[in-house]
Amino acid sequence: MRLDKYLKITRLIKRRTIANEACDAGKIVINGVPAKASYQVKVGDVIEIGMGARNLKVKVVSISEYANKETAADQYTILEG
Repeated sequence: MRLDKYLKITRLIKRRTIANEACDAGKIVINGVPAKASYQVKVGDVIEIGMGARNLKVKVVSISEYANKETAADQYTILEG
């Protein structure tokens, strides 16, 4: 699954276009490397999001095409944030 879509589905970022812009600006880092929106997310990846004063570090636990409000947070674990 594409990184921008994963960020939207898991509700880490509200909209896919904002996720795409954050990737282009270098605010999304995966496993220590700045990532593009087209990066294919894999289980075990560590995603760091630096948006304004908010810095969040999560580890991908699972990937699902669909998630509702209750199950979105089950796809990752928060490492720092």
